[in-house]
Amino acid sequence: MIILGIDPGLRTTGFGLIEKHGNKLRYIASGTIKTVSEGELPGRLKIILNGIAEIVRTYQPDCAAVEKVFVNVNPQSTLLLGQARGAAITALVGADLSVAEYTALQVKQAVTGHGKAAKEQVQDMVARLLVLPGLPGTDAADALGVAICHANSIDALALIGALAPSLSGLRMKRGRLV
Repeated sequence: MIILGIDPGLRTTGFGLIEKHGNKLRYIASGTIKTVSEGELPGRLKIILNGIAEIVRTYQPDCAAVEKVFVNVNPQSTLLLGQARGAAITALVGADLSVAEYTALQVKQAVTGHGKAAKEQVQDMVARLLVLPGLPGTDAADALGVAICHANSIDALALIGALAPSLSGLRMKRGRLV
């Protein structure tokens, strides 16, 4: 199974592709899609949309995962990031890919074992987990981390899906199944 991870950003959108065979992960490719920071928003969003569409055509992933937007101090930055994320998701669903979403905390936890890990720790662990000869760039490492997080979650999600009919009397409360 080929998984495409996306770390959305208006200036730089990271992407990473890995292959999952059983419990083994194999690096395929990673990089960034860069937009011109002086350009108008619609044109920048088109670059992201077209860039991801090209990656999907080239590598033909089976599924995708995208990092969720966090709300930061500057609401304008959050809105712009959300629009870049929307362009990325649109490209993915336009290619009929299923899209999972993970918070930065979930990704860091899956990759480093610690939800508050620094970017450098994520880079280092991604390189170790995928046996890379060097460190990927920060945006590419984050995208590979999203893909790794999804690869680790797929089996659990499939198990929950298989159990779903027998869980009809259960419900979620504070993020836990009760």
